[in-house]
Amino acid sequence: MAQILAPSTQWQMRVPKSSTLGSPIATKMWSSLLLKRNMHGAAKATGKFRVLALQSDNSTVNRVEQLLNMDVTPYTDKIIAEYIWIGGSGLDTRSKSRTISKPVQHPSELPKWNYDGSSTGQAPGEDSEVILYPQAIFKDPFRGGNNILVICDTYTPAGEPIPTNKRHKAAEIFSNKKVVDEVPWFGIEQEYTLLQQNVKWPLGWPVGGYPGPQGPYYCGAGADKSFGRDISDAHYKACLYAGINISGTNGEVMPGQWEYQVGPSVGIEAGDHIWCSRYILERITEQAGVVLSLDPKPIEGDWNGAGCHTNYSTKSMREEGGFEVIKKAILNLSLRHKEHISAYGEGNERRLTGKHETASINTFSWGVANRGCSIRVGRDTEKNGKGYLEDRRPASNMDPYVVTGLLAETTILYEPTLEAEALAAQKIALKV
Repeated sequence: MAQILAPSTQWQMRVPKSSTLGSPIATKMWSSLLLKRNMHGAAKATGKFRVLALQSDNSTVNRVEQLLNMDVTPYTDKIIAEYIWIGGSGLDTRSKSRTISKPVQHPSELPKWNYDGSSTGQAPGEDSEVILYPQAIFKDPFRGGNNILVICDTYTPAGEPIPTNKRHKAAEIFSNKKVVDEVPWFGIEQEYTLLQQNVKWPLGWPVGGYPGPQGPYYCGAGADKSFGRDISDAHYKACLYAGINISGTNGEVMPGQWEYQVGPSVGIEAGDHIWCSRYILERITEQAGVVLSLDPKPIEGDWNGAGCHTNYSTKSMREEGGFEVIKKAILNLSLRHKEHISAYGEGNERRLTGKHETASINTFSWGVANRGCSIRVGRDTEKNGKGYLEDRRPASNMDPYVVTGLLAETTILYEPTLEAEALAAQKIALKV
């Protein structure tokens, strides 16, 4: 969060008018490891290019790559729009492509579309049509040119949001005047684990075995400490190209685990940017032949889990006297702890144990510079009397629409009774 200083001036709803943001990231740039393996005679294929390399010669691979990286802009005004939505598990991203007659700058210029919801666990077979509403657009780092990625949410043909559409409720919260006036900022730290494809074991770990204990891997460098840096760097550049407000990345405590940060983002933008960044990461790991895991505790034992710490502030928190506003927000959060925990990701009880820089899932706590608390306040915030708070409870597989919406609702719209406030303040030793 130290790198997250101010929101992006580019809102998620628009694509920059200029399309000259550099070349798209070519396939060969993030599959160098894959191609090197092919040159050494890798036995098994984990992606299309590896299969081609085994079945034909390198000239075939080169011809396919040339077609994939071809810029069609000089030959047609048409573009490719990749419509992206969240599937029935609430965690899987789905997408399909369509041709649009000309470049667009805003999602309102795009047509609605539909898909077979019975194949994604979101509708019955006898009434399977689900409608996609374009909500945010980003430049496509895979196809380049004027092509775009489109974040959509999902509705019935009658216009009702389907149960897995969490964006709809979040958008309602962020359009509330009280919330709009507070200009909520979010900085989200997305942790993830890279797994070897065929054995579902962390990248860089001996199959069926364990590396040395944690310690040298966090922000480490070297072949025996850093596993998957090419993927992390490719993802970083792809997000910058797309217009995602990514602000940093680093290797994490457990080997094979990484983190990137997105923000500060304002309101609903936070969820759109995280979901698009996750989609891009899925595509890159697909090409590299590596499995992406957002499991909050991928390896049991003395290994760190994976979270999605959410840094949050409102206009009142960032102004003079903001620390008192932050403490009032913490009080509100303590009163709705169970509600937040239930919405902060599946399997989170395996991660929030009170160990490995986490608080117990059953107990709400807060502290200054304490990474073992539910809510952490930074030293600078305490010193300056204003700033932000960090909610350390969300799991890596949390839905950012749900988490950001809940934070805004609890800290801005929720009004507990004075009696409840007094009891909570006493319980968590908080003077407001």
